[in-house]
Amino acid sequence: MSEKTTPVKANERPKYGPQRGPGPGHGMGGTGEKAANFGVSLRRLMSNLRPQRVGLIVAVTMGVLSVALGVVGPKILGRATDLMLAGIIGRQVGQEVPPGTTKQQVIDGLVAQGQNDQADMLRNLDFVPGEGIDFGGIGSVLLIVLGLYVASFAFSCVQGWVLNGAVQRTIYKMREEVSAKLDRLPLGYFDKQARGEVLSRVTNDIDNVSQTLQQTMSQLLNSLLMLIGVLVMMFWISPTLALVALVSVPIAMVVTGVIGKRSQKLFAQNWKSTGELNAQIEEAFTGHSLVKVFGRQREVEAEFNRRNQELYKAGFGAQFISGIIMPVMFLVGNLNYVVIAVIGGLRVASGTMNIGDVQAFIQYSRQFTQPLTQVASMANLLQSGVASAERVFELLDAEEMSAEPAGRLGTANGRITFEHVDFSYTPDKPLIRNLNLVAQPGQTVAIVGPTGAGKTTLVNLLMRFYDLDGGRIMLDSTDISTVPRGELRSRMGMVLQDTWLFGGTIRENIAYGRPDATEEEIMEAAKATFVDRFVHSLPEGYDTVIDEEGSNVSAGEKQLITIARAFLADPSILILDEATSSVDTRTELLVQHAMSALRSGRTSFVIAHRLSTIRDADLILVMENGAIVEQGNHQQLLEKKGVYFDLYQSQFSGAIDQVEAEQAS
Repeated sequence: MSEKTTPVKANERPKYGPQRGPGPGHGMGGTGEKAANFGVSLRRLMSNLRPQRVGLIVAVTMGVLSVALGVVGPKILGRATDLMLAGIIGRQVGQEVPPGTTKQQVIDGLVAQGQNDQADMLRNLDFVPGEGIDFGGIGSVLLIVLGLYVASFAFSCVQGWVLNGAVQRTIYKMREEVSAKLDRLPLGYFDKQARGEVLSRVTNDIDNVSQTLQQTMSQLLNSLLMLIGVLVMMFWISPTLALVALVSVPIAMVVTGVIGKRSQKLFAQNWKSTGELNAQIEEAFTGHSLVKVFGRQREVEAEFNRRNQELYKAGFGAQFISGIIMPVMFLVGNLNYVVIAVIGGLRVASGTMNIGDVQAFIQYSRQFTQPLTQVASMANLLQSGVASAERVFELLDAEEMSAEPAGRLGTANGRITFEHVDFSYTPDKPLIRNLNLVAQPGQTVAIVGPTGAGKTTLVNLLMRFYDLDGGRIMLDSTDISTVPRGELRSRMGMVLQDTWLFGGTIRENIAYGRPDATEEEIMEAAKATFVDRFVHSLPEGYDTVIDEEGSNVSAGEKQLITIARAFLADPSILILDEATSSVDTRTELLVQHAMSALRSGRTSFVIAHRLSTIRDADLILVMENGAIVEQGNHQQLLEKKGVYFDLYQSQFSGAIDQVEAEQAS
């Protein structure tokens, strides 16, 4: 695999800093164009729980014990109902028959009188004529049931604690995998993705997966165990009624399957729309000032409203359709309850069942439909979570950078050689072909040319942000593709056109170039790059905290801080990409002195249009369409009267007059 696997167009070279990609989800395939592959994604999500199998086994064991103790409760409570009814019947019968009459004599008397229905009903009732309600027996039954329910609750709490721990450890590992994956993704991936879309996958989607596993794992496990336990008890009490109750299962499965299939597409679209909306919001607020300047608030608001409306439609449709499951399941459960109550009553009347067993069975029938209803109600949450998991898996499956080699760099003198280098962002649009270049140690190499000529691409290849299609780049005698990227980049310092400052103090931002630098070294770098001149005008000096957008310092001051950062890093190779584009002309003259000191003894590559950073270069490369069309120093190129001469005439002659006039004054 190589870093060029997620290309951009040849005339749309990647830039550093926040950049809008072709669109959210572009290149990722899937979520918006077709329904999520629910089964595959669910199995993969469940496979992430395998490292927690010990905890899951404990949780299942606790669940089995909790459910087993809970489901026998209604059966035992049915015994209490039978004791109470037996006491009532025994007292009534005792008032109508002589003392000492047995239960069998009472039944035989009813049969002799032709009251067969009453005789059948009393035959299964354990009563003694003349004796009342056995409150001691009922109390014992209630204490047993209470003990069972308390123990069931305790096992359930242990199960929840263990299961939640397993789920959270799984999500913790998933976040680690995503974080590590982001470090392994090529620059081209981020060129193709809107930043808000990537952030949505890393934050919103993982949070949704966490919430789904947290809520569904425990409920789903308990529901399945409850379903099995209740079914066993129902067949134990009455196989006939149990078969009647099972009629609701295929109905529930059909309803859940039909509704779930329709809502899954909407949940996939829902999370895709969430990512697109986040991307649009992030872009709008990052460029808030620019939106204000050009008066595009209405367009931004209209775009937000459009994407918000798409998210509303997808979210409403998904929740509404999946929400239908609950009412339908309640209807199925209620119909099932009515049928069981009618058949149970007839069996009590016929003497084939005790009323306590019917009471227990009716309770079981409600408990039987309850887990079915819970599973159905979790369908929308599970579908939403799996749709999010699929988006996370797409990120984890994105093609990575090529593997890090095991080579090492020796002492770098700074000789850079491009040998027959070929490169393209897309295979059908070659950008650089057979490029050869030698930069001697300590040379300053300026690269000029029109937009899209390949100037920044050249230094991107040197930094190994992208891998080559052909040829090689040598640092002294070492092919840079044979050494780890981190080691290669540790020898290089870079100052970009798009300034990047982190939330923190000015001192911390300068020290980012070398975290172990002393206070004296930080001050030296700041003074050499003229940061010291404006820092003293700030209330907190070097302890001034720069906000996230760097809005409390000017663009030129931010650029100076980034230059100071590179100065402190003391790299062997220096890359300046329009590094002075944000400073005024007078400040630029001061910075050039610092740049001269910074470039001293280093091989430097300077991408610039402004004459002040080009005229004193040892070697100037003129690029067009990915090729070096001219090279030489400033005077040599002017004498050739070629492409550089034309650029000079169109861009630089006026700038020279202005700079020379300022220097003379």
